[in-house]
Amino acid sequence: MNVNKLSVLALAMAAGTVQPVFAESQADATGFIEGSKLSVKARNMYMNRDNRATSATQAYGEEWAQGFIGSFESGFTQGVVGFGIDALGLYGLKLDTGDGRTGGGTGLLEQDSSGAKDNYGYAGAAVKMRVSKTVAKFGDQYVNNPVFATSDSRLLPETAQGLLITSNEIDNLTLQGGHFTALKNRNQSNHDSAHLTSINFGGGLYKFNKNLSSSLYYSDVEDYWRKYYGSLTYAMALTPNDTLKFDLNAYDTKSVGKELGGELDNTIWSLTAGYTFGAHTFQIGRQQVNGTGDYKYGVDGNSTVFVGNSIQYSDFNYANEKSWQARYDINMATYGVPGLTFLARYVKGEDFTTATGDNGKAWERDFDGKYVVQAGPAKDLSLRVRHASYRSSDRGGEIDEIRVIVEYPLSIL
Repeated sequence: MNVNKLSVLALAMAAGTVQPVFAESQADATGFIEGSKLSVKARNMYMNRDNRATSATQAYGEEWAQGFIGSFESGFTQGVVGFGIDALGLYGLKLDTGDGRTGGGTGLLEQDSSGAKDNYGYAGAAVKMRVSKTVAKFGDQYVNNPVFATSDSRLLPETAQGLLITSNEIDNLTLQGGHFTALKNRNQSNHDSAHLTSINFGGGLYKFNKNLSSSLYYSDVEDYWRKYYGSLTYAMALTPNDTLKFDLNAYDTKSVGKELGGELDNTIWSLTAGYTFGAHTFQIGRQQVNGTGDYKYGVDGNSTVFVGNSIQYSDFNYANEKSWQARYDINMATYGVPGLTFLARYVKGEDFTTATGDNGKAWERDFDGKYVVQAGPAKDLSLRVRHASYRSSDRGGEIDEIRVIVEYPLSIL
């Protein structure tokens, strides 16, 4: 869930809430060329995953690759109705894997019958139209809302193909609706590799005041499921350096049509509370699944899991699973090292459905460190190291995982 989002909604912290980003009005349009932006992000990523609980041939995966994520956004033509074009180009290059190390659940590189491909890529474009503060966009794009969210947690991001409409006509209210018919997985070059039938969704987020916001969304994935989602976020500044924040997120899912995702009729909810004082943030969270089946996602985007205990490896989303989280973050800018941050997190799950009953138990421990260069020729270059250990009594096995990510964003226009 830790991704760069290019839509009008952004993932906020680990709790999975959304915040509105208000688009400028068509009245401010500067022109197709004058408002254009061109950027490239170079992403170098190493990942290994060791399934310690299995003796299978492919129990260990290790892959290292270089990716390039290009993005062109035109401005809007002037006039009452503005038109423009956005384009994206994705390219991944294998640096090292093989010798029984390719795959293994890492999901970093595209595979064929011979193993990991030497390179792979994808290019797409979308046309867009703006009237006042409402934008319609059709074609290949990134999407980020609680019921349809493309993932950017590997070398290259997922992309979706369809129609997205975003409106900010009313102050403090962001409305969004869409119809999409194709989704490209994050390690695939086929534009419909996720086998999405079609999805229709709608909803929005309203900011009541500077402290309180809420969102409601609905989606229907043909022959899979329909979902309702709701969130409530409250943040209060106790002092200039102290903040208290609460996040409540919930989904209601029911299988429809051919039930290609299995028989589902469940809810999942999470509540997190965070306290920030100076450089330190402490957070605790509770999450629970009730009803028939696991909380499922993927065909509707691999980031469509806006709940508090969706972390590096596990989402703690098995049928009837109850889980608790404790998390600590520190921002080293307070101690004279701006750009350096760390987090440690522990989640424990229990009572989930297994092959022998509802007695499943699991835990995950994460450590995450990131540094972003603040000035000079390498400004905005980032280095991130992530480690996760997951242990389960029945489902999921015993996993140890390391990810090392180096990114350098380059703005050309």
